[in-house]
Amino acid sequence: MKTIRRLFYGEMVIAVVLVTLGFVALFVFFDFVGELQSVGKSDSSGYEVPHALLYVALMIPSHMYELLPITVLIGTIFVMARFAQSSEFTILRTSGLGPWRALRTLLVLGLGFVLFTFAIGDYVSPFSDKTAQLLKSRFQGRITVGKTGAWLKEKQLFGHFAVNVGALAPDASMRDVRIFEFDNHGYLVSMTQSQSASFAKEDAWQLETVERTEFSNTEAQATQANRTVLDTFRWPTQISAEMVAAAVLRPERMSTIDLFQYMRHLEANGQSAQKYEIQFWKKVFYPLSCLVMVVLALPFAYLHFRAGSITTYVFGGVMAGISFVLLNNVLGDLGALHGWQPWFTAALPGLIYSFASLTAFLWLVLRR
Repeated sequence: MKTIRRLFYGEMVIAVVLVTLGFVALFVFFDFVGELQSVGKSDSSGYEVPHALLYVALMIPSHMYELLPITVLIGTIFVMARFAQSSEFTILRTSGLGPWRALRTLLVLGLGFVLFTFAIGDYVSPFSDKTAQLLKSRFQGRITVGKTGAWLKEKQLFGHFAVNVGALAPDASMRDVRIFEFDNHGYLVSMTQSQSASFAKEDAWQLETVERTEFSNTEAQATQANRTVLDTFRWPTQISAEMVAAAVLRPERMSTIDLFQYMRHLEANGQSAQKYEIQFWKKVFYPLSCLVMVVLALPFAYLHFRAGSITTYVFGGVMAGISFVLLNNVLGDLGALHGWQPWFTAALPGLIYSFASLTAFLWLVLRR
């Protein structure tokens, strides 16, 4: 059995690595061509070809994370189909390799791919993606989220705040910060505008070049506005750097822990967290799709191939992998649109393909 496992694991790992390298090389080429448009532009001062190459290299882990379920499926289908075509799998079956033992063998390999995908998506990819964005912002000036910036809310003891962050600077400080303070009755108490802000110790922001306007809302007198200009202003808050990065950067590039903490922050402040909940459960279930893909490839070992027909089945594997990615994205948008349970929305593509793989396994392996 050790010899069989060594044969399966060695062939499949090599096949998956080669397929992954091929897809990643294709994405790197497209990314580099896209980055060449920013080289030498006036709004990207100093952004040259070596910087573009470094940026593209830092984006490789993100592409690997997105591609691994597809490449695992294609690599395992290719190996299983080749074993069937060369009658190697038939010899293994006559030597005592039953369907359930073959399934257990592939499940162990699939668990290895699951752990690797989780490590890439939860540790390597968020760090490299954030580093890439900060590298690019060093030459373009800052990271922005459209024209309106990123909005956050926070409830405190004597009121609540609405915070707008226009952009993130390369040194992880914030630009164009606006803080609106409301009392418990919903009246605007103060408005603070700052050109830049940084994260201070003891749960606070340090604002620089501040314009602060305080409003008096009393029944005895009309509303008055008192405007002051300050060099610095310390604002106590529980909004951390990770939460601001979560609001500014794309949620799919965040780690599972950061997504969970940001979800809790949104829920505690009465904001809709459905988009981030769906992305959180996607981060949980997406690595498990590698396990589904390995099971989906097993029935190909029980098919009878003619000369040259193996390429047709490999192409079918490519189409199946692409359809999984499309279904994963479409169901995520449909779940957010129709208000489905986030965990069900994220798990549904894997459940559909698990049902398809088990059906194919039972029909081709056990029934025939």
